[in-house]
Amino acid sequence: MAALELADVFRHHGDAYRRDHAGHLGRVERRVMSAVELCRTAALGGHVEACGDCGATRVAYNSCRNRHCPKCQAAARDDWLAARQAELLPVPYFHVVFTLPPDAAAIAFQNKAVVYALLMRSAARAIMTLAANPRRLGAETGLLAVLHTWGQTLTHHPHVHCIVPGGGLAPDGRRWIGCRPGFFLPVKPLGRLFRRLFLDGLETAFRGGQIKAFGDLACLEEPRRFAKHIATLRRMEWLVYAKPPFGGPERVLAYLARYTHRTAIANSRLIAVEADHVAFRYKDYRHRGRHDVMRLAPGEFIRRFLLHVLPDGFHRIRHYGLLANSHRAEKIDRCRAAIAEQAHAESADAGAIDTGVLDPPSPPPGKNAGGGTMVCPHCGGVMRRVAEIPPTRPDRYRCDTS
Repeated sequence: MAALELADVFRHHGDAYRRDHAGHLGRVERRVMSAVELCRTAALGGHVEACGDCGATRVAYNSCRNRHCPKCQAAARDDWLAARQAELLPVPYFHVVFTLPPDAAAIAFQNKAVVYALLMRSAARAIMTLAANPRRLGAETGLLAVLHTWGQTLTHHPHVHCIVPGGGLAPDGRRWIGCRPGFFLPVKPLGRLFRRLFLDGLETAFRGGQIKAFGDLACLEEPRRFAKHIATLRRMEWLVYAKPPFGGPERVLAYLARYTHRTAIANSRLIAVEADHVAFRYKDYRHRGRHDVMRLAPGEFIRRFLLHVLPDGFHRIRHYGLLANSHRAEKIDRCRAAIAEQAHAESADAGAIDTGVLDPPSPPPGKNAGGGTMVCPHCGGVMRRVAEIPPTRPDRYRCDTS
């Protein structure tokens, strides 16, 4: 029996969902459904490969390359990780998670582009501001932030995963200041600073006319009601969770591989796609992460999946501080030099110092280092492209790799 895919849900129930929600289904959501449904089928075209040794042939259809497609994220993840590998430092890394409370998440859902960006920016600023405080770390740090908007059962649960090196550059830019072993920053002050930064930014966006409210939140269009809602949110404790530190750069890469290019649901979690329900596995964190099965009506499953479609052009992976794109290479070189100098001072054996540069990643199975040559599954020879297959439905295909 063939493994189930998200595409099977759309093939069996997508047309009915489009009909039932014709007046409410947006262009971006329609495109995501089409892309996932047509991924690696004749509709998108492809090519024929042939082995130069044994003559075996096979057809390879094109991927949709949509960032919401579970099948397309493995290759994108491998390329992205290879680029990140040389940027990792030989220090412990910490994983900090910032979560929006439900009353703020509801506003975020109706204003995805503005509020999701504010969520990521506020989380990053909270870390960097607290780290720069001389009473805390007193250093300039950086981080990689990854936005996730889903919970295990596909409900709307916006949160940001931040991967942070355990330390930073001193104000003079020449020394590396490491954090205490096993401890980066206190989570309570971090949560309060995050809350303040986010809510201040939300109020500014509201005054600038960037925040819209409708449906159950329509009352928030009135300034006094919005101010009252913000006041309620300021009295809440906001959840910030710091996980134990990683052991080093190698483990960071392995961890990033699980988080950066994840979609709302992986194909491996699907159990059944029937006429009246879709069944999938999930972890029940209220019961110590116990694995369980959820069954949803097909329309409800599709609705929940589409909750997590991001606006066009929105970047869900962002770099801040030392790792910001504008000066990343320069800052990383400076950090690496400062760490090496510190290690020299602590050890007489300079040759034992780890520079933090890892070996190049092994290519995925079936690919050479250039990423283009495939190995014949029958004899181990080289498979080469010998013919192109034109798409049968090019009008339905638009990729979204942002």
